[in-house]
Parts: sequence; structure tokens; C-alpha cells
Amino acid sequence: MELAHEFLVNDREYSSYDDFNKNCKIRTIPDFNFAYDIIDRYAKDAPEKRALVWIDDNDEERTFSFKDISLESKKAAYWLTTKGIKKGDTVMLVLRRRWEWWILMPALHRIGAIVIPATDQLLQSDIEYRTNAAEVKMIISYDNPHIQGEIEKAMPKSPSVKNLVTVGKEKREGWISFHEECEVLPAEFPRPTGDAATHNTDPMLLYFTSGTSGYPKMVLQDFDYPLGHIMTAKYWHGVIDDGLHLSIAETGWAKSTWGKLYGQWIAGTALFVYDMNSFKPTKMLEMISHYGLTTFCAPPTVYRFLVRQDLSKYDLSKCVRFSTAGEALNSEVYNKWLEYTGKKIYEGYGQTESTIICGNFLEYSEIKPGSMGKPNPLYDVEVLNPNNKPVPAGEVGELCIHVENGRPFGLLMGYHKDVVLTADAFDGGVYHTGDNVYMDEDGYVWFVGRKDDIIKTAGYRVSPFEVESILQQHPSVMECAVTGVEDSKRGMSVKATIVLSPGYDTKDPKEMEIELSTFAKENTAMYKCPRIFEFVKELPKTISGKIRRVEIREKDKGKDAQNIKQDF
Repeated sequence: MELAHEFLVNDREYSSYDDFNKNCKIRTIPDFNFAYDIIDRYAKDAPEKRALVWIDDNDEERTFSFKDISLESKKAAYWLTTKGIKKGDTVMLVLRRRWEWWILMPALHRIGAIVIPATDQLLQSDIEYRTNAAEVKMIISYDNPHIQGEIEKAMPKSPSVKNLVTVGKEKREGWISFHEECEVLPAEFPRPTGDAATHNTDPMLLYFTSGTSGYPKMVLQDFDYPLGHIMTAKYWHGVIDDGLHLSIAETGWAKSTWGKLYGQWIAGTALFVYDMNSFKPTKMLEMISHYGLTTFCAPPTVYRFLVRQDLSKYDLSKCVRFSTAGEALNSEVYNKWLEYTGKKIYEGYGQTESTIICGNFLEYSEIKPGSMGKPNPLYDVEVLNPNNKPVPAGEVGELCIHVENGRPFGLLMGYHKDVVLTADAFDGGVYHTGDNVYMDEDGYVWFVGRKDDIIKTAGYRVSPFEVESILQQHPSVMECAVTGVEDSKRGMSVKATIVLSPGYDTKDPKEMEIELSTFAKENTAMYKCPRIFEFVKELPKTISGKIRRVEIREKDKGKDAQNIKQDF
């Protein structure tokens, strides 16, 4: 039993991508609410259907049915209301991969409160900014001394926060114990009516963007947002009814609602959650093999680590589909994974502001390694120039989504409390992603880079991703970031900042520079080749793990490429 078909128009097998793109559409129902219309429906019609398999590094393991999730989330909703949480209130969850996240998310949906998932990597200043910007009323955190200490330090400047709640075995002075109070309550919470009822366009979820530059933006999603992820789960992840799906993401990031909750449960698959202390490639492969995962999604960085292992030791046969998102996948990783496992990796692209925008959907079209795939049928995608005019096939422009005829399922309501930023994002009747791409003659979309990342050198436009993909084919390169440096002769020069793989990091930097420069010249056009190399221990990243090229550019600001080599 899976409920995705009930929200699909023309739910059937499609003969081609064109058929899929033309006929696969989503519909909603009045006052759709994920907790009542998905979780409770499964609990009624298939109560023992597996919903969640959770394990941690201490070998603790728990399995939840939809009946379990329904009852526990009703109990949690009742408890939340006793603490004063009501429709429209904002509640921050800092739960990493604790199983309680899958109870508290639907509990808050039942009430109509606005959920703010947050990472445990936040520091005092991050928390102060978020609590004040979103007027957070309650923070629920797992029992981690570091993050709870940072939360406590932020409280003197967080006047809206009325309650701090701890989840786990360890109690903390001044904090309410979720389990101690909630477990004694009845599992009853009737669907609210009247003014307390939720509606399709009410705000449900608020994400702070990772902030590659400036303060994080507040992305607001409504109660129909989960339905947009039917496309993510059913057609891109390829989840199967009664299967077991793992997306590697901590619950503080939008990727968790992409791959660890909404679309997967609507499509009837169970979620596998590994609450790991740290990522270990061999352990992850053991999990896929031992638990017989049927679908798996991870960012390209994870695949780069996995493909370096002896994959012949692990049984990956039950996994019918591997997918990736979060950053562009270079063809070298794709080809190696296919060679070693016989399995393809299906790339997808989207943002915190959306569901999947482009992807390799099921088998409706051939994969072109390195491409993000083709547009999601829910989104009217077009590549536009700065004047909002379409560009020809093969020409670089900004990926945009038309909204003249209404906002599609899964696209943000707007940026919370920022009318100007929202208006800019939707200028000209389209949503501007801020990402530069090109679409080839066959309709495949290829990522070029953030608009601010494009390097203009000697009259040429260079995509950082394209150069990074070339360099990552060299075994010495673990990670790299390509940026532009001011150049009095060329306008800008291409610079590569590189983290070397173990075994190469002890070599002479000048020797490595020559080796990598030669490799680049042998594999790409001369104008794209880095003229400057810098070797570092780690790249600057956001707390979500995205490379902050802007930080590298800022460090190099005011320097001239003609003299910069002497600095490194």
C-alpha cells in the first residue's frame, strides 16, 4: 500500500520522459496535513506497515510502524499544547538523527506550529540570530552538552524562547525532559477545527539557508510542500513500496525533508536512519549490505569515499537505485561507481527553496554523466539571460522557474519577514534560483555554478565546477575549489585551492603544482587551466558542508595574479 498514487494525476507507467513531463502532475486535497492525511491514514489502513528503522553506534535499534508513529506523535502534540505551543508558533528542533525527530515533526504539523529544523553545529551567535529572526518559542535539543551549552549561552539575548526541552537519557538542569513528561500522557489529539485548523497555504516549515554569503535567509514552506516530494521520492530516488530507503543527511538540513520523511512515506517506503557519531565509509557499506537497503541517496563527497573502498566485499544487490544531490557529481566518480558496482548514480538538483527541480527520473531518459538531468514535470523550467529572456541551447544563463500561472507544489512561499528579498527572487514572473546552467539540445541541464562563482578570464567564461571535475580525476585531489583572482592582464585568473589525498600531502608543493598543471592542460582547454595553485589542509565550508568559495575570494581580494604566487 502506498498513498502517492492518490495525489497523482495520470498515475501510470510512462513511455518516455516527454510522456512523463506532459502527464505526471500532482493534486492536493482541501486542508491537506501530512500528519493526518498520510501518517494517520497508514495507521488506519496498514497499522503494522514498517515506517522507520533506527540504529546508532551503540547498537541500539528500534523499529516503528505507522501505528507507532501516529500514536507517539499524537501524544507529543498533546504534550506540546500543554507547554503553550499553538498554531503559528515557531519551534526549533536540534535532534541530529535522533528517532524523536520523526515523532516531533508530525506532532508539530498536527498543531499547525512552524517547525525549524536546525543543526547541532550552531554556535551561540547562530542561535541568537535564529531565535530572534524567527521569534522561536521553544527549542528541543538532544542531550549533547556542547549544543545545549551553546543554546544556554544564547538565552539572555533570546527573549522569545519560553522553554528548553531535552531529549535523551541525560537530564539537564533548567531543561524540561521530553520523555519524562510525554510518556505519561494519553495518545489522543483530535484534528483541530475552526481557527485552530490548518490549511494548505498555511506556513508549516522554516529553513535557514546555509549562508554561503551574508546572513542565512529564512525559507518558508506551506502544508502542501510534502506533496511536491512525491517527485523526489517516487521518480528520482525510485523508492519502492515496503522498501527501505536511506538518505545521508542530518535532520538540520533541508535534505532531510527531501530524503528522510515526506515523499518516502507518501510513496510507502520505510526510512532507514543510522545515527552515526562520524562517517565511516566501510561502516556505511556494511549497513547497506546487512539491512538490505533498497534505495540510497548521498552527496557526491560520500560516493568519492565509498568508491575508494573494496566494494566487492559488500552485497549491494538489493539496492535498486543509487542517487545523489547537494553538489554537482563529476563524471569520474560516476564512471568508477558504475565500473565497480554495475549500478548507475542518478543525479538530481534542487534547493532549500524547492523540491527536486531537475533530475534523472527513473528510466525515462538515458543518463548523461555530469548532467543534472531534465526538469521536474511540476516546474516550468527555463534558462534565462539577465533580461529574463530565454537563451539558446548550449548557452549559459540562470535556471529559472515560471510562476505566472501560480506557484508549483514544493516551491517556497517566500522568504520569511523579507518582502524585498521575496520580490527579488520572484522578479519578472519567475523564481530565480541564482544558479547558472545551460540546457543542451536534448533538454538535459548542466550545472555551471552560482552566478557569483563564474570566472571571466581573458574574454572567456569559466565554470568552477567544470575545472574542479577535471582536477578531481587526479588521484592526488581529495577536494578542490576553483575561484577567480584579479589579474591586471586577463581580468581574472583561475585559481585552484586543493586538499591533497593521503600519501600526496607530504610531497613538495611545487612538484604537485607542476603535476596538476600538466594534468589540467592535457584534459581541458588552456584558458580553463588554473594558473595558481594553493594547497590547504581543509576548505572553508558552511555548517552544512558546502564549500564557501566566497571566503577564498575574499582572502584573495586586492591581490594580483601576477604577484600572488609568492604568497603561497
